[in-house]
Amino acid sequence: MKTIFIFSVCLVGLIKLSFSQNVSTRTSEFQVDLSDPSKKVNSTIPVVSWITPTAESNFSGGQQYKIKFEIESSTPLRNIQIIIKESPESSSRGMLNIAPTTEEEKHKTIIEKNLTLMDGNNVVEIVAENNDGVKTISQRTIRVGTAALADASKLDRTDYAILFTTNDYDNWPDLVNPVNDGRMIADELKKNFGFKVEVLEGGTQTEILKKLREYAEKKYKPLDQLFIFFAGHGQFDQTFGEGFVVTKESLANDEAKTTYLSHNRLRSIVNNIPCEHIFLAMDVCFGGTFDQAVAHRGLDDDVYKEATQAEIVTRKLTYKTRRYLTSGGKEYVPDGRPGMNSPFARKLLEAFRSRGGKSMILSLGALTTYVEALKPQPRSGEFGDNAPGSDFVFVAK
Repeated sequence: MKTIFIFSVCLVGLIKLSFSQNVSTRTSEFQVDLSDPSKKVNSTIPVVSWITPTAESNFSGGQQYKIKFEIESSTPLRNIQIIIKESPESSSRGMLNIAPTTEEEKHKTIIEKNLTLMDGNNVVEIVAENNDGVKTISQRTIRVGTAALADASKLDRTDYAILFTTNDYDNWPDLVNPVNDGRMIADELKKNFGFKVEVLEGGTQTEILKKLREYAEKKYKPLDQLFIFFAGHGQFDQTFGEGFVVTKESLANDEAKTTYLSHNRLRSIVNNIPCEHIFLAMDVCFGGTFDQAVAHRGLDDDVYKEATQAEIVTRKLTYKTRRYLTSGGKEYVPDGRPGMNSPFARKLLEAFRSRGGKSMILSLGALTTYVEALKPQPRSGEFGDNAPGSDFVFVAK
């Protein structure tokens, strides 16, 4: 009589099936056929590690969806299956078998596939089986379609925002709009999108770093988001080839730049905050030099003017997000008239007040179309561990 044991565990640390095998920290099941125990004495458990998506529950605006995962096994792999179901318990509605061919693939392989999913609920199941019949099963759920995106407000998730704004400087000329811009943006985020917002006005470098540390020590759920905003003076040092955020106490002539917050340091700190989806917006001069490629290009002498609006693209809130948007590139940007907001902040407010239009979802692609009407052209891009296809969404409440 054949006996099969099914184990469901959160795979942490070292798990043994007679001999030890390192496994992923993701929740998985593994099955062991003990009808012939003598065959299983030296068997090890295949390890499935998801690269994309990492979250167990995800949603997508379109049916085309890319998955990527790695499988390792000390005992050679026999077969790998990708199964698509409507629910974890339902029968398969699509299956792909992959048989490792080389010796290297039988012990370690990375698989990347583009899937076509159906509207609604999709459970993507990976089954990795070794030559001893030991299987590891790992699943990810992807909800597809406009309705799935609209349901984002009902998911177990929290949106956070930190805004750093400075008008008054100890050693630099004072500005008129950053603090007011920050307060107005904070109000829109709370009122329209339900963000938990903190505003730090006139912060020193120490105060800014302490606040970022607070957010780096928070516990985040897979679909949580963090929006970080800077408004104030910025500076670029041609010799160092680097941009800086000017904080309240920054010196006007600091050749060592130790009183400034460097973009390199800021990039590293933000990237290491353990939140899957982070969007950084900077309304500061030379903010575009946050992108290292921009920092090493020549200066631009553009002035603001209207440009055509780009197509609004709804992206996936599925992949790890490290995206930024700055009010300009390697140039000075205007503070604006007193009480009238900076041109960049004005466009952000316009975007937030749209509440995402009919769908009530303002994606990062849609937000960018508002500021792309400005010239010099705002800069946007990715940094750190950003995954292809990532997005950040503002979901109206």
